Amino acid sequence: MRRLESSSAHSQEQLKRDTKRNPELMILGAVMVAALGGAGFYFGRSPTMSTSENPVNIAKDGMPWEGDTEGKYKYHPGGDPSREPRHAPSALNSVIVPNVTLPKQEHDKFNKWGKDGYP
Repeated sequence: MRRLESSSAHSQEQLKRDTKRNPELMILGAVMVAALGGAGFYFGRSPTMSTSENPVNIAKDGMPWEGDTEGKYKYHPGGDPSREPRHAPSALNSVIVPNVTLPKQEHDKFNKWGKDGYP
């Protein structure tokens, strides 16, 4: 225990001697503490995100797995609960591939372009 106390006193003495020799270290230390403290304060108040998300009002009974129904999510357009709930769009991206011929039955099944609820 005595050994730790003596080394601690020695390091304190060394620190005082170095700061007297190089007083700019105190200024540099203060600048570093201020910069790191400011960054911590900034990121603590407004964390960064990879994507921005907007809150969405989910309609009543809008989650079909919670009841006995089947179907898609439902949400209020524009987040306005007074508007009629709509089916949420698919999570999959849609891609339009030109010059593809499909039988009419498959075309009607997979082509959502221009149908209600799709652009």
